[in-house]
Amino acid sequence: MKIQGKMFLWLSVFILASAVVYGVWSKEPVGTTALFLAFGLSVMIGFYLAFTARRVDAMAQDNKEADVADESGEVGFFAPHSWQPLSLAIGGALAFLAVAIGWWLLYFSAPLILIGLWGWVFEFYRGENQNQ
Repeated sequence: MKIQGKMFLWLSVFILASAVVYGVWSKEPVGTTALFLAFGLSVMIGFYLAFTARRVDAMAQDNKEADVADESGEVGFFAPHSWQPLSLAIGGALAFLAVAIGWWLLYFSAPLILIGLWGWVFEFYRGENQNQ
């Protein structure tokens, strides 16, 4: 993780230089503010990664002689199939559409979102995937 922290800190130096040059040449406050905020975000992420890298063991990506297979192993558990994201996507699309069309559309999107969330949280407590 040491390299990621360094990359974000170097990126923040570049963004700061870009923000100063853009601000001087363009005299446009919105873009200059956005670049300075991007600089701040990059510094926060870089500092966090650099600070965390001191507390964790060295990973394969920190070793210059490492192979791809050095970091192999179990990544985690992923659901084999799930219909819940479809319900959430449709409900979320209707909710955002409600902002443009009318708030009455939220009456149709809220149940879809709640059903999708409920199903996604409890999908491994019932059915064929129980106890996985």
